[in-house]
Amino acid sequence: MTLLETVQNDMKEAMKAKDKAKLAVVRQIKSAVMNEQINLGHDLNEDEELAVLAREVKQRKESLSEFKDGGREDLAEATQAELDILASYMPEQMSDEDVDAAVSAAIEKTGASSMADMGKVMGIVSAQTKGRADGKVVADKVKAALSK
Repeated sequence: MTLLETVQNDMKEAMKAKDKAKLAVVRQIKSAVMNEQINLGHDLNEDEELAVLAREVKQRKESLSEFKDGGREDLAEATQAELDILASYMPEQMSDEDVDAAVSAAIEKTGASSMADMGKVMGIVSAQTKGRADGKVVADKVKAALSK
């Protein structure tokens, strides 16, 4: 079942359950997926669906951070609830140990020894962790490993 089909079913369930919060998030996901389909001119494959979801998660994480910094706990709570709903559509996230292992393997494979090689390492690790680990976390781990 594609993401769009799953979202359609969840939208129906949210309407029946009168769950306004979930319905709003599911509609936003559907809209983002359909917009991406229009932009690309074809049905999305799994990687493209994952990229749309990751973009939605990233936007909400940025908003959450800004709301917390601005002292807007009411908006922060609502955004966190949206993030929780979005997380249910994402694949299981990698543990820190798994990300560390992927970083180490990429460094070995590329022979990276300094920050100048970060792009090579990130290219490999990003492909392996796509949608399963936050890009910022991956970048921070690569920086830490290369700056030793």
